[in-house]
Amino acid sequence: MGRGTDRATRYGRRRACAALAVLTATALGVAGCDAAGGGSPAPSAGASKRAKTAPVWDTSPRSVAAVGDSITRGFDACAVLSDCPEVSWATGSSAKVDSLAVRLLGKADAADRSWNYAVTGARMADLTGQVTRAAKRRPELVAVMAGANDACRSSASAMTPVADFRAQFEEAMATLREKLPRAQVYVSSIPDLKRLWSQGRTSPLGKQVWKLGICPSMLGDADSLDAAATSRRNAVRDRVADYNEVLREVCAKDRRCRTDDGAVHAYRFGTDQLSHWDWFHPSVDGQARLAEIAYRAVTAKSS
Repeated sequence: MGRGTDRATRYGRRRACAALAVLTATALGVAGCDAAGGGSPAPSAGASKRAKTAPVWDTSPRSVAAVGDSITRGFDACAVLSDCPEVSWATGSSAKVDSLAVRLLGKADAADRSWNYAVTGARMADLTGQVTRAAKRRPELVAVMAGANDACRSSASAMTPVADFRAQFEEAMATLREKLPRAQVYVSSIPDLKRLWSQGRTSPLGKQVWKLGICPSMLGDADSLDAAATSRRNAVRDRVADYNEVLREVCAKDRRCRTDDGAVHAYRFGTDQLSHWDWFHPSVDGQARLAEIAYRAVTAKSS
């Protein structure tokens, strides 16, 4: 009798679970019994809806780390041949810039919860090391602007090959994901270097400074409009476009990464946005424009 009763009881429970599963699946789209046959409460309709609609991207991260090159260091924005991180578009404290970190966190919190690991002169090959150092702070958002120095070489032929650029960025992203699996990543596009040439060459002083060796692949022989010079500049322009496509494609594979959708590259900056020490790096006003673009991208609602 005992064994028969047990079998009947188990059989009755299985039938009850099967019936409950059908009813629950019809009403809520979820199963109501666990695999072992025991009863477990089905999630409420509200909980199920929240799980499906919870956004992956948080528009209000509570800490920011920046990686990249001289642009993110504020180089030549405040004084000649000097970093000026206080005006950095990403983490600067200057009210004239209103950096991404300040806009997201407020000035007081940005001072304690934002960090700048960018290095003047860095190329994409250096990004993995920067990400590794930044990860120690456990930032919720990592802001990336890198790649201009891969195009700004001694000549067009010396530019970083696109395949190498891709492999280096993928390595940096893989390292970041390994160390910060839930961190968000904002990736800026590379500025339009050919527009920089066309704007900066209006300054006689700027052209003299460029002769010291600033981005020769684009800015060398600034007044030359012959076929060779035009071809060289177009090669740099096209390489930057290829780099930006790599940034977009690699970022798109990571559900917690978003780019500026090419906004920095498309921005029609003028001489007011260029440093008047080198007519190449962003001025304080240029840094403020970069901060605006970054903030719009980071806080945009997911589609």
